Amino acid sequence: MIAESLRREPLTAEEWLGPLPVPDWFAHPERPLEVDLGSGKGRFLLARAARYPNINFLGIDRMLRRIRKVDNRARRLDLDNIRLLRMEAYYATAYLMPAASVSVYYIFFPDPWPKARHEGHRLFNERFLDALVRTLAPSGQVHVATDHAPYFEQLSEIFARDARFAAIAPLVLPEEEQTDFERVYRDIKPIGRLSVRKV
Repeated sequence: MIAESLRREPLTAEEWLGPLPVPDWFAHPERPLEVDLGSGKGRFLLARAARYPNINFLGIDRMLRRIRKVDNRARRLDLDNIRLLRMEAYYATAYLMPAASVSVYYIFFPDPWPKARHEGHRLFNERFLDALVRTLAPSGQVHVATDHAPYFEQLSEIFARDARFAAIAPLVLPEEEQTDFERVYRDIKPIGRLSVRKV
């Protein structure tokens, strides 16, 4: 079992303003970095990191309880290619991730804020796409899944209008990598999946 916590956080005022030295958090900083935004209970993150030990994975979630649980599980599984950051997804992407550092973003089941008056709280908008473009490596990818049909339509339109992204085949996860949320809803409602790469 890994004794040291896998959680990281900004340590100085300068780091809070970004960018963070994310690659240096890993034993092999030269390896590709993949980010699970809104990693939740960590089912996907843990399974993916175990399957791909030569890739560095950063899980980002705003809930400390979730981050602690994933940290404990990752250390018990000796997954040294995982690091965890307790942070709001937009702020982490827009300000803390180094430029051109991320090979892949996974954004599964972001809060749809279904009421019309709350749509402005949704993660995906033009500013967030700017942050994705800034932080993605050349040809970097973004994989999104949601069970909320109106949000999926909006996501499809946002990416289709942005010439900085090109559509690729949607990522369909094997069962062992599916999030807890997907496992609950996959038989109840259709899951919208969308994948793009940075042009």
